[in-house]
Amino acid sequence: MAEQPAAAAAGGRGGRGDVSLQDVLSGRIDGAQRTKNVSNMIRVFISSTFTDMSSERKALLERAYPEVLAFCRSLGLVFEVVDLRWGIRSDSSGDHEACEIFLHEIKSCQRISAGPAFIALLGNRYGHRSLPRLIPEKLFEVLLSKLSKNPEGTKQLNEWFLKDNNAVPPTYVLQPITTHFPHYSDLRPDSGPQRDKNLLSWRLTETQVLQLLRSAATDAEAAGDITAEQKQHFFTSVTVQEFEQGLWKDSSESSALLFVREIPRQRARDGPKRFAKYLDLTADGLLDKDVMGLLATLKSRLYATRQKILNLHCVELSKGSIDPQRKEHGQYLDSVCEQFVSQMKARIGAAVDSLVAGRRRKIWGNIDEEREEISDWVVEEVERHATMSRDLYGREGLLGKLCCAMWESTNVHHSPLVVHGDAGMGKTALMCKLAQEMRSVLEDGAGVVIRLLSDRHPQRPDIDHVLRSVCLQMCLSCGLAPPSPLTANTHLELLRFFGNVLTEVSQQGNTVLIILDALDQLSDQHHAHKLHWLPSDLPPNVHIVVSMHTNSEAFANMRLKLKSLGSFFEVERLSRDEGKQMMESYLRASQRTLTPEQSNAALQSFEQTGSPLHLTLILSAVKRWTSSTPLTAMHLGPNTQEMMSQLFLMLEEKHGKELVGGALGYITLAREGLLEAELRDIMSLDDDIICEAYRYSLPPSPSLIRLPPLLWARLRRDLEDQLEERWTCGVAAIAFNNRHLCEAVSARYLTSQRRGRSVRILAEYFLGQWSGKLKPVALPGLSLVLSDRKVPPQPLWFAPGLANVRKLQELPHHLLHAGLWDELRQEVVGSAEWLYCKSRVCGVSSVIRDLDQCSQYMDCTETRLIRDTLLLIKPSLDFLDGHMETFLFYTELLARLSSLATAFPSVIGQLCRQCEERLLLCPEPILIPKCSFLQQPGGALQHTLTGLLGGVLCVDVCVEAGLLVAGSDEGMVAAWSLADQRLVHSLLGHTGEVLSVKVVVNAAECFSLAADGSLRRWSLVDGQQLLCIQEAMPFDSTPSSAHLHLSEQLICVYTRTQVKVWKLDGAELLLSSSDDDGSVVLGVLEASVFRLCGSGLVRISHPVNETQTVDTRLENSQRSLTPVKTVMLPKRGKVFVVSKEGFLYQISRTGRQTAVKFPLVPSLLSVTEDEKILIAGSDRTLSLFHIDRDSVDGFLDLQHDDSVLSSCVSSDCRLLVSGAADQLIRIWSVTTGALLDTLCGSDSPVTSVVLYHGFVVSASPAAASVHLWNLKYDTRHKPTVHIPAGCAHAAVIKDAERVFYVRQQSQTEVISWNNNTGSLSERLPVSAEVCCLEVAQHKRLLFCGLTSGTVLIYPLALPQETLCIPPPESLSRVLCLAVGSQETHMAVAYEDSVCLFEITTRDSFPTVEGPVKMFPLSLLHAPLSSMALLSDRRLLYGTSCGEVKFHDFCNGSSSDLEPQRSRVTCVAVSNRGTHALVGSEDAVQRLWSLSPLVLDHTMEYKGLFFEGVLSAAFSDSDQFVFTGSQDRSVQVWDVATGNLLYVQYVYSPVVRMMTFKNGFMALSQQGFVIREVFRCPDHVSPDYNPLRNVKAHYRVTSREKTDRAGQQGQQGQQGPGSILQDYNPAQFNLNLTSMFQEKPSSACLIL
Repeated sequence: MAEQPAAAAAGGRGGRGDVSLQDVLSGRIDGAQRTKNVSNMIRVFISSTFTDMSSERKALLERAYPEVLAFCRSLGLVFEVVDLRWGIRSDSSGDHEACEIFLHEIKSCQRISAGPAFIALLGNRYGHRSLPRLIPEKLFEVLLSKLSKNPEGTKQLNEWFLKDNNAVPPTYVLQPITTHFPHYSDLRPDSGPQRDKNLLSWRLTETQVLQLLRSAATDAEAAGDITAEQKQHFFTSVTVQEFEQGLWKDSSESSALLFVREIPRQRARDGPKRFAKYLDLTADGLLDKDVMGLLATLKSRLYATRQKILNLHCVELSKGSIDPQRKEHGQYLDSVCEQFVSQMKARIGAAVDSLVAGRRRKIWGNIDEEREEISDWVVEEVERHATMSRDLYGREGLLGKLCCAMWESTNVHHSPLVVHGDAGMGKTALMCKLAQEMRSVLEDGAGVVIRLLSDRHPQRPDIDHVLRSVCLQMCLSCGLAPPSPLTANTHLELLRFFGNVLTEVSQQGNTVLIILDALDQLSDQHHAHKLHWLPSDLPPNVHIVVSMHTNSEAFANMRLKLKSLGSFFEVERLSRDEGKQMMESYLRASQRTLTPEQSNAALQSFEQTGSPLHLTLILSAVKRWTSSTPLTAMHLGPNTQEMMSQLFLMLEEKHGKELVGGALGYITLAREGLLEAELRDIMSLDDDIICEAYRYSLPPSPSLIRLPPLLWARLRRDLEDQLEERWTCGVAAIAFNNRHLCEAVSARYLTSQRRGRSVRILAEYFLGQWSGKLKPVALPGLSLVLSDRKVPPQPLWFAPGLANVRKLQELPHHLLHAGLWDELRQEVVGSAEWLYCKSRVCGVSSVIRDLDQCSQYMDCTETRLIRDTLLLIKPSLDFLDGHMETFLFYTELLARLSSLATAFPSVIGQLCRQCEERLLLCPEPILIPKCSFLQQPGGALQHTLTGLLGGVLCVDVCVEAGLLVAGSDEGMVAAWSLADQRLVHSLLGHTGEVLSVKVVVNAAECFSLAADGSLRRWSLVDGQQLLCIQEAMPFDSTPSSAHLHLSEQLICVYTRTQVKVWKLDGAELLLSSSDDDGSVVLGVLEASVFRLCGSGLVRISHPVNETQTVDTRLENSQRSLTPVKTVMLPKRGKVFVVSKEGFLYQISRTGRQTAVKFPLVPSLLSVTEDEKILIAGSDRTLSLFHIDRDSVDGFLDLQHDDSVLSSCVSSDCRLLVSGAADQLIRIWSVTTGALLDTLCGSDSPVTSVVLYHGFVVSASPAAASVHLWNLKYDTRHKPTVHIPAGCAHAAVIKDAERVFYVRQQSQTEVISWNNNTGSLSERLPVSAEVCCLEVAQHKRLLFCGLTSGTVLIYPLALPQETLCIPPPESLSRVLCLAVGSQETHMAVAYEDSVCLFEITTRDSFPTVEGPVKMFPLSLLHAPLSSMALLSDRRLLYGTSCGEVKFHDFCNGSSSDLEPQRSRVTCVAVSNRGTHALVGSEDAVQRLWSLSPLVLDHTMEYKGLFFEGVLSAAFSDSDQFVFTGSQDRSVQVWDVATGNLLYVQYVYSPVVRMMTFKNGFMALSQQGFVIREVFRCPDHVSPDYNPLRNVKAHYRVTSREKTDRAGQQGQQGQQGPGSILQDYNPAQFNLNLTSMFQEKPSSACLIL
């Protein structure tokens, strides 16, 4: 079994020895340079005799181990107890291997444990002195020589010890007891008499043989032929050998504990048989005095040398036993348990606190630990792969070819090299050998990166993890900047980064070799098997070698990707000579050999396949053969599968079918392997295994039933060649060392029924279902028994901030596959705590994978919605590198899901309730969402296709080829697969906007036409440019004037003035014409060019086939004709032209033409695929016309709320999709004209729509992505439509029922929006552009200021009854409006004055009187930008230059306040008029006390990229003030102290704010209404950092409010004196140039 050494933390062992960090990162380590791992495991071996200390062992199991387990878990440690004598009274196997197993387990505990590793329990038994299983040849022959005078004794020794010449050096092996006593191990009831007879015979034989060996050893020592140590081997008990290994060979006292029990007074009448369980007796039942002497010597030695770890107890036996019911015995057992617990805790604590290699140990599952260095996990991964050496013999020729291919291509661009072959052919070994050879060949500075992708089977690695670790290793080794967390966790960004790193490494002149083994084992995530991530063209000095199965999908795709067969290297079967060389080397390393006959048999079996895997299995079997093993007992399968079957049969015969099948099955089913303690626990829960284990004997206690650990230890010993230890974060799990064995186990043992039962047991174990509970079992011969299986509890958290990592890894998988879907929904999918815990510990990607897997099996809409929610949160988590604070995670969930809680109460409703409950319990300031205001999951939007640079100008979909191609305004063309939404190619080459893209259906190619004048042809197979035609059209053409047309044989590019035609292959230019006579190109049909000349003359030419030109004059065009839109109808052979004069012309190739009146001047014009319907869009109307032979008949007008920008009709002409400037997509019925659906979520005007197979593709020049919508979605999770993003002005009423907004595109209309229904209520037309909006909340009035100086007033109850404040005489524009808090007055700021109006009622109808007061503004006065009106008619206002002034309308006085440094963007007054906040475009905001007027606080807040306040509102109590900043966050400030209490990132700048209950209501620039409640404890810790969740800095400067010597009060009245309050570590000085060099907060802003 592969071993990974782990340093014991207490001893301070560890480190990399002579291997430097740079050597590790450069891949310059191999299997001989294993680095020591810091262990997070406490594994202790319990040493005692079988029966003597059973009461103590049971008490420890029931009382002490659980307490130590809980203590270890609280420290992030794994606690395992190895008590191989529990559950059995003696070793009845008869193979004499028990002693070796015990000693091996002690060494394993010492190797693995970070603390104590050995617990000795010693009573009054010395222990069984067994025969040694192996005696070296020389020693045995010396002993035989001393028995020359005892022929019977010599004969007996030769009967029981056979020489094994296959051992190197030769060894005499003790034969199994069943060789001579066949019924010894036969536990069947009907074999009882024979077994009893065999037992007695063996005891007598063992005594006789031992006596012979001891006598001979004594004589040999006396003669000087052997040493005293060799002699002692025949006198020492197994227990003493354990003590030697555990107490004396390991001199560290901190790694062991010793408990000794003395029986002080043994009465004479108590004969030895009464104490048989506690004393050593001879075979005839008498007290063994020799043994008692040895025991006394042992105890004396222990008392003398191990006093510090000794725990001595004196106990009187009661009726020959320890009775826990007796008071004194119960006290004794309590004392043992207490001492064990206290001393174990002390030693474990000391081990944890010690440093390992100068560094603190990384706590497994700790979320509060400081973020680990990037290099930490990279180094761990590099070491794990680099040290996974595989033996390779032969293949020198193939290795040479690979090295030669790399050497020849070093200085030029080249392709990757591909190693392929059948399963088991040694591809992994070849790749490891290649890495090893290249390490010695490459020069200094070169690096070798190797990843064995099947190393964690059955788990398949995802390509993002592989590329991320490869990139980080190369960056760290080559001194390059590593990827940011967001880049490293975003697939497309990571692909770009990978390509850039390869280029940079090449440009540095460094040589790097990247070896990726078993690409076919990658997971399906991002469709990695299609190999789109693997570059086909590598720069100089960069080499990539990959391996894969020849029959895999990955290999088929690689053959398509790489055209040169010289890049492929096949790994063929090994020859007999290569197999012989491999076998001899393996046996030599194992200190074994074979007889010629055995060797020939092994090689003959191997020759049938030539497979290294087959040979490995053969070697695992033959190394157990002795030289006396007959050929009839040599069972070798002719292939790998048969060898595995032979292995399973051997194990079943020796250990039992249920135990073997169960153990192997559980290891196979586990996601991340199993800890040994877990496997023993799980098998103890398996009733079939328990029944087999206790088939012929009863458990020690019916109330406590577990699998005897020795049974697993024996099985594991026989599986050492098939198992490996997998170390992760200092914890070792066991798993199979090759995936083919997993497949064989699944096929043999995991039948459908067995698999279902096994995964259920695994699920119940990780649920903790049977912890502390009694589980029924029907043992043979007994009725139903309720027993405690002593499995540990499985909480989600072991301690605050310390997660149960194993539960997180395993539970979802097993609940799903066990069919426990209700438990899955409750414990995983619908648990906010679980989602947060696993996202934080394992990464949000792992949670998304879990939910993906659940969705594959469960038809659960809620699971998919929660999965989509995490996808939406993922960028934030990635940017924070996974370190999102708990309550922020709950806030994100609630702000996205709360609107779905009613429709989906069982899971999402439960999830939202949990989030709200936890937020209410938050001990720190917190904002609690009261509505969904972040993008919610679900709806029709299925995918957002990213990868483009710049906005999307054109889109083409080819359903036959399964491709979507788009061009951007940055000159990039991108192609996606429609089947899997994967970015196939990013096509770079254009230097101007891409105006048109067309996919060639049959050729897997596309054309792109750009504003740089070039036409390019691309291969969609490999992304290569096939053709580039420069000057295909005039430079800087616009999208509306440039056209690309493809026919079966021709390519045509035309603008209004130019036509060029090529053959489809682009090789020959057939036509190039440029009209200088003023004619306009109307269109091209096949090879026919339609031009409009003067006076309505249309000329139809056929320049390619040189047929006669046709001229025709259009009707009604004698004076002038201005074409607006044209559309081609190739099936009808016509061109439709709509003129500005209101006519539609139909012109055929033959010159026949008709003209009809057309009711509109279209901004878009198109026809359906069957050319039966004409679609014309004009402003907000989309009109449909039936196309007759010579006329068109309108039959449908579809009205929109905004300008129609795009449209498309389905192929069956039943559905129409339209995109509009209001950022909505509408689905219409062509038959009835009904609006079927409205899709929101584009967040930009929809300028392109394409409809195919029930999906809609949409795009916009304002977005660098393409949206894919599914029209067959579940409308229950349809998001409510919100107002368009980026409105020019907006206002909202306090209950958020209605929102009023003005669009950027049309600012002469106010739209009233019903926020509850997500629909437009009404339009309020205005006479001039709107400058500002304001709402009187209580009086329900909407005020609208215009550029004309007019103020319109709309009573919300009767909006048609519009009131008007006429403009001033100067006709100056309205700058801003302010309504007083009592809503009795309003102020209007014009360019040259500010007027005060009175709001009253007349006949129960609102009226506005005035102006009652006004004050003029000088010509030099800067324009007002924001203002607030107090109830006492004082006005606080700010200007665009940063001036801040206070004007009293009552007495006409004005005063200047301290100015801002930039434009004032927000002025907010508290509800009681005592305070005001003034914010500006820079980082400074000031909080003023208004009575008296004095500056209380200057609060400076700066985000990472943006600064400036946009909106503010005071809380109901005026205790807090909320501000919305340009950095897309909301801040909460304490009015009294000026302290920043909380910052929340809301993904969009907040443009309006108002008070709402105990929080605020706001409107974001994205169009969402935000409602949140603020909770703040009475006391906030001085260490509380409000910037944990954003990357920002702030500083507060406050006025000193204490009156020292009467001076401070005066200073406060005179001016804003200030001091810096350093109450919070996040505060900083904004004036320092080095502010971003300071330690930032633990979270980052998401852009």
